[in-house]
Amino acid sequence: MIDINITDILNYLPHRYPFILIDRVLSYIPHERLTAMKNVTINEPYFAGHFPDNPVMPGVLILEAMAQASVLLSYLTFPAPPEERPLHFFAGIDKARFKQVVLPGDQLELEVVILKHKSSIWKMHGEARVAGKLVCSADLLSAEKVVNRD
Repeated sequence: MIDINITDILNYLPHRYPFILIDRVLSYIPHERLTAMKNVTINEPYFAGHFPDNPVMPGVLILEAMAQASVLLSYLTFPAPPEERPLHFFAGIDKARFKQVVLPGDQLELEVVILKHKSSIWKMHGEARVAGKLVCSADLLSAEKVVNRD
């Protein structure tokens, strides 16, 4: 049984509050797939303005959560010390579809699958579900870039 919790995730991802959108990794198979979870709470800062009387998680943040899951999969596939890990930058989002809204109290399950990896380019398919129902799907393209962290 795999247990990658928020402390471990913070050791992998460069994101920090309020932009860390993964709470736990539920499972992963290197070179193949990863399933992660995001607990959606009313405390999220974006709910104050999106929308005050009808809080809905912005679709762009659902895509970002899937992107963070895909970066985690790449790091778990090719482990390296933090100072040697490249940063991943969005290079494209294709076939994005939103099927239903995500609300405070929902548990967002994110699954990403590697479609292609060549050199510094990764293409993954991501799906987000709440209670087993598809809420969002997209193909995500990212490019690795080695940055000087000194």
